[in-house]
Amino acid sequence: MPLRFSLAVLAIASTLLTPVAAMAQNAPVSVKVNMARILRINAPASTVIVGNPGIADVAIQDPQTLVLTGKSYGQTNLIVLDAQGNPIADTMLEVVQEQAGLVTIYQGNRRTSLACEPVCQPIVMLGDDATYTGEAIGSASAVAGAAN
Repeated sequence: MPLRFSLAVLAIASTLLTPVAAMAQNAPVSVKVNMARILRINAPASTVIVGNPGIADVAIQDPQTLVLTGKSYGQTNLIVLDAQGNPIADTMLEVVQEQAGLVTIYQGNRRTSLACEPVCQPIVMLGDDATYTGEAIGSASAVAGAAN
């Protein structure tokens, strides 16, 4: 009986430690700024902690599915805890810029960004000129308001 109990405890422990080991051995988990990514873990998560919530956000979609959203460029860490407060995962997050189809225009010290796949359209990126960003957000809000 003690051998079966020991094997059961070992099986549970290995299930809980698998995401920690898998995430720790890999490169940082990467997501593009202003984009979301699904992260699946092997054990139920109860709490997620992001070192710098200004860089990334993580939400628990269901106990074994996390949604990672890139908010600004940089690196931070992600810690996932189970219901007892035990660590399930502790890994680095990296938020990077979309490269494909992105055109950046510099006019003196003013910067604007365009997404050019298949046709160039204005987008808002970190570091863009504040006036341009305000106009782009206002235009998007007007379109969204007209759709409602």
